[in-house]
Amino acid sequence: MSATVQERALVDQLNVAAGEALLFPGKADHLYRVKAGLIRLFTVDDDGAGVTLRYVKQGGYFGEEVLAHKARRYFAEAVTPSTVEVVEPDSLDTEEQRQLTERLALALDSMGRSLHRLAGKPLRARVAAEILELSDSDLARHTSEGAAVIHITHDDLATAVGSVRETVTKVIGELVRLGGIRAGYGKITVRDPRVLRDVAGE
Repeated sequence: MSATVQERALVDQLNVAAGEALLFPGKADHLYRVKAGLIRLFTVDDDGAGVTLRYVKQGGYFGEEVLAHKARRYFAEAVTPSTVEVVEPDSLDTEEQRQLTERLALALDSMGRSLHRLAGKPLRARVAAEILELSDSDLARHTSEGAAVIHITHDDLATAVGSVRETVTKVIGELVRLGGIRAGYGKITVRDPRVLRDVAGE
């Protein structure tokens, strides 16, 4: 039996552990699709600090610079244990090409909003927006009441928003007092998304 278009498009499948690096800046050679897990794309500023560009969730693509034959300028790492498909772009069928276009448009919008937050919004807004972004990712679990519990440390949250742990810890305390979240060891529970959206300006 002949392979389907989707099977022909799939070059390889990678299983990566949390914290494992997948890509480094350099020549782009493949397109990638997240089958399961959460991938973080980030760059490093002049001070050597990592700054998150965007997260890629299940069904999302990254490595799109290969479509334009451009070099990759970011790192990619698994935030959670993840399964990533290596895809041959020329073998995607019409529906997959439509999905790819839609996903990349959403990714461009997400990255634009992230850069806008980094450049023009206070840290409290960036932290609130980051918590909202992660509340429907593989880092989150939901209570019986439907509240998102995000398993993330203050260090990791600080890295994601381009800050340091001590400052982010103060901001988390402010969000707790506002009633937007509860904070525990290695986790943040979203109590009121409306408060976070208001703080984030979204």
